[in-house]
Amino acid sequence: MIIAIDGPAASGKSTTAKLIAEKLNFIYIDTGAMYRAVALYALKNNLDISNHKNLIKIINSITIRFERFNNENHIFLNNIDVTSEIRLPEITKLSSNIATKKIIRDKMVEIQRLLAINQKIIMDGRDIGTVVFPNANYKFFLTASIETRALRRLNEQLTKGIVSNLEDIKNDLIWRDKNDSEREFSPLKKAEDAIEVDTSNMTIEEQVKYILKVLQGDIA
Repeated sequence: MIIAIDGPAASGKSTTAKLIAEKLNFIYIDTGAMYRAVALYALKNNLDISNHKNLIKIINSITIRFERFNNENHIFLNNIDVTSEIRLPEITKLSSNIATKKIIRDKMVEIQRLLAINQKIIMDGRDIGTVVFPNANYKFFLTASIETRALRRLNEQLTKGIVSNLEDIKNDLIWRDKNDSEREFSPLKKAEDAIEVDTSNMTIEEQVKYILKVLQGDIA
């Protein structure tokens, strides 16, 4: 059983996916965190991602896995827990650029498909319903206004002790939307058979409740 949730940054897909996974006892896989982990590796090893040889070095040098403990998902890069490090602001833009590289995307899709073998999973990202699992049992595409998403990201960073500027966050999200949607390989787009959910005026609880109703067949 595979549930795919796609959408732009800060649309609420990751938090929603995590909560649904808990309620349904599914495995949650955060694909965005995987690209962030790759970006972290490149940054720590001073690897210029515009150099194809460096990209080959990256995919041959990394292992990525997820573990769940203390009621939270943790991502491990080469057996080191990097859950907090990958959320640093400097990783955000680099990870978006990393995600435009076909060789990296192909490697991540390979890992994502392996993680899903014989499992009940819910996976969120930009291309889950279109590329990674085009035959997913359920597909959702979450959207929200840029203002709503910027406020969400600001609050998220404040809770983590990261001081940010709302206008800077908004501009960064606009840049990421453009970068994700216009990239040559696996761009951000809604699968034709995905259910679109505008979360602009919805709480996380409302998002979770709505999707659960769809999964239970209560909403067409």
